[in-house]
Amino acid sequence: MDLPVMPPVKPMLAKAVKTIPPGMQYEAKWDGFRAIVHRDGSELVIGSRTGKPLTRYFPELAEALTANLPGRCVVDGEIVVAHGGRLDFDRLSERIHPAASRVRTLAERTPASFVAFDLLALGDTALLDTPLFERRALLTEALRPAAPPVHLAPATTDPAVAERWFEQYEGAGLDGIVAKPLDLPYRPDARLMFKIKHERTADVVVAGYRFHKSGPILGSLLLGLYDDTGALQHVGVCAAFPMKRRAELIEELEPLRMDPPDGHPWAAWAEESAHEGARLPGAKSRWTGKKDLSWVALRPERVVEVAYDHMEGDRFRHTARFRRWRPDRTPASCTYAQLEEPVRYDLAEVLAGP
Repeated sequence: MDLPVMPPVKPMLAKAVKTIPPGMQYEAKWDGFRAIVHRDGSELVIGSRTGKPLTRYFPELAEALTANLPGRCVVDGEIVVAHGGRLDFDRLSERIHPAASRVRTLAERTPASFVAFDLLALGDTALLDTPLFERRALLTEALRPAAPPVHLAPATTDPAVAERWFEQYEGAGLDGIVAKPLDLPYRPDARLMFKIKHERTADVVVAGYRFHKSGPILGSLLLGLYDDTGALQHVGVCAAFPMKRRAELIEELEPLRMDPPDGHPWAAWAEESAHEGARLPGAKSRWTGKKDLSWVALRPERVVEVAYDHMEGDRFRHTARFRRWRPDRTPASCTYAQLEEPVRYDLAEVLAGP
């Protein structure tokens, strides 16, 4: 491979802001695997956000990208998997599997798509110093003949359209808007773009915690919600605390500690079979490896209000953010019924563009 921008390349990133800034290019924020694709004729590398290759996990995309991208180029985009008319991150995550046979099966069962939104090189020309609006024009022309599963990300410079996308596209599984200055050069690993994400709050039960990797202070709170059957389901964690506060929380929560955890709703978490019918902490996956999944059980008596972006099925998609303790709420009142459900929106409408 001999390109003007060679792999690995770390993608340009975005910093969070609360409102959509004016005077920029706006795109949907895709919920998938960020990927930079290098193509030089028959040679193709799909690089992850960390620079590690993803090519072997998406054989159907390697074939489609070779067929749809210019002969020599470097393209930034997102790998996504759709199911039921919306993005499905859980099904996408299943694709990272060590067994080639399993990867092939999933490639047929849940084929991935690639959504392109930036161009780093074309032919013999590096475009890292080229303004965004010029890169976008070149990308649009380069992908004009492309066909699914390779897509050009819809973009607009109209803030009103961006506001509408922000409200509608969440129903298709997207999680916000990315705003990019029109004269922005491409700077790998630099946070020069802006992301605007949905934020909602929920009252959840604190049912345990994990220790911090640095020592005997709190690392994260384990959060739960009651389902329709009255079972407490593990929905995620809350983890961003100052170091001093982490030590204080251990002391504050000590009266609730259950050791041994007999009678705790998640007491069977160490048994593999227990995870089949319920959401419990400590489930092993290809992501956890040899990570210590142990946790400290607490009597599920305290309620906390947390902020979250959106749900992935029956759990928080990302780490929740602590807002305040809710001594006025009872644990039993912390159910899934309180969660706001976005209006459904067909992903095909998103990919069709403005």
